[in-house]
Amino acid sequence: KEALEFVPEKNELRLREEEGKSSALRYRRLVVAPGLELDWGAIEGLEPTLGRNGVTSNYDFSSCQYTAELVEQLSATAGGRRPRAIFTQPPMPIKCAGAPQKALYLSAHAWESAGAAVDLTFCSAGPALFGVKEFVPTLQGYMDRYGATECYGHTLVAVDGQARRAKFQTADGQLVEKEFEMLHVVPPMRAPRCVRESPLADATGFVAVEHDTLRHVDFENVFAAGDCVSAPNAKTMAAARKQAPVVVHNLLQDLAPAAARPTEAVYDGYGACPLTVEKGKVVLAEFGWGGQLMPSFPGWLIKNTAPSRLAWAFKRHALPWFYWHIMLPGRSWCDPMSWPSVREKGER
Repeated sequence: KEALEFVPEKNELRLREEEGKSSALRYRRLVVAPGLELDWGAIEGLEPTLGRNGVTSNYDFSSCQYTAELVEQLSATAGGRRPRAIFTQPPMPIKCAGAPQKALYLSAHAWESAGAAVDLTFCSAGPALFGVKEFVPTLQGYMDRYGATECYGHTLVAVDGQARRAKFQTADGQLVEKEFEMLHVVPPMRAPRCVRESPLADATGFVAVEHDTLRHVDFENVFAAGDCVSAPNAKTMAAARKQAPVVVHNLLQDLAPAAARPTEAVYDGYGACPLTVEKGKVVLAEFGWGGQLMPSFPGWLIKNTAPSRLAWAFKRHALPWFYWHIMLPGRSWCDPMSWPSVREKGER
């Protein structure tokens, strides 16, 4: 069943049923966590050419293999004019703000390793390379190493795949066209329609919550978590992992007798973005409100503003296991006794 409409004044959620029918589901408490939707249609001409004509996106699962093929094709280019590769980043917020750069860094490292000369451009709608200044020097070093041209305040607005041309709107309203052999697109993102057109949404279309308690600002029995919340945190898995226990605690507190209610839990704005800057090295960026650094490891083990092979191993091998076996089943990250192998051994 699909969420069709929120009616918080009546404590009601309307659902889309089969054959165009709908039904109503009433609630005492509601947790909203639908994530974001990818707005491919916001870029003129993109959808018909995605996955061909040199246009790709790792945000589209069916295009990921095409990305790898394009990187390999440009790696084999020798002599003559240097092929042009453009990597885009749309206005925030998006799922994992570092992902557009990860695609660039890994592609550039492959071309560097192959000895291929590629004309590389990073076009970002934002004003800077990264939103937390402590990570910029390291990332800028990689942009310089790979010879990338950086164009800030450039928002992709149209693609002509057959002509291999991309059109950008600059911060001052000018339209600029760039030619390419490879165009990696990150689409703009927004809350789902059922959220952005509901009483739950703020002016940006996201669920309007108190940034610390994740409770709705107007409807006290509604909470939200994940990418759809209006809080100005990074939209990452790490943020959702920290938000979920806060929502659970505060919801259960609401259900408890007034005399037994503990203090409300508070979300500290934590988010993480493991930036793969080359094959085998990751900058494990962790931060909270206002860009405050919030490293999980001591600096002698992993310095989170510098590239690290240990951080790469953590991202490559540990995080996927934690995601599938700890986070999604609802187990506690901080309680090893709830982990599958530990719990099963204890039961035996």
